[in-house]
Amino acid sequence: MARSGEGVLLDEVATLAAAGSAAVIAAAGTDAWQELRQTVARWFGRGDSGREQRELERLDRTADALRTGGPDEADVRISEQSAWRTRFEMVLEDMNDGDRDRAAVEQLRTLLAATAATPAVRAGDSSMVVGGNANIHARDGGFAAGVVKGEVHNNTPPQPEPTQG
Repeated sequence: MARSGEGVLLDEVATLAAAGSAAVIAAAGTDAWQELRQTVARWFGRGDSGREQRELERLDRTADALRTGGPDEADVRISEQSAWRTRFEMVLEDMNDGDRDRAAVEQLRTLLAATAATPAVRAGDSSMVVGGNANIHARDGGFAAGVVKGEVHNNTPPQPEPTQG
C-alpha cells in the first residue's frame, strides 16, 4: 500500500482530512466554534505563534464566508470545505518524522472525536445541519431530506383529540 511520510496510509490521510474539514464547516457559527477554532489553529501552528495566528485568520474568513453565503450558500460551503480538506491533506502528507507524524495524527483524531461529541446545529432559510440526533415530523405529504451523522426518526405527529381542535 502507498504511504505518506513514514506510517500514515494515504487512505487515512484522506479520511482525516475529510473529517477535519467537515468539522470546521459544521462548527462555524455554533457554540462549538471558538474551541474548535483555537484547537485547529494550534494543530496547524505546531508551536509557531505566527503560523497559529494566520490559521486563526483563515478560520475567521471561513466563518465569515459561511455566515454571508447568501443565495450561493451551498456553493460557499462546498468551496470552503474543499479548501480546508486540501489544507489538512497538505499538512498530513508533508509530515515525515515518524514520531511527529503519529503525534499529529493522534492529536487530529482527538480533536475530531471531541468535535463529534459536541452537537452542532445550524439552521438557514432552507437548511439545517445537525451533529446529533434529529426527530423530523412531516405532515400533509411534506418531506425532509438531509445528511445526518446520528439517528433520524421521521414520525407523523400525533393527531389532536377532537376536543382539541
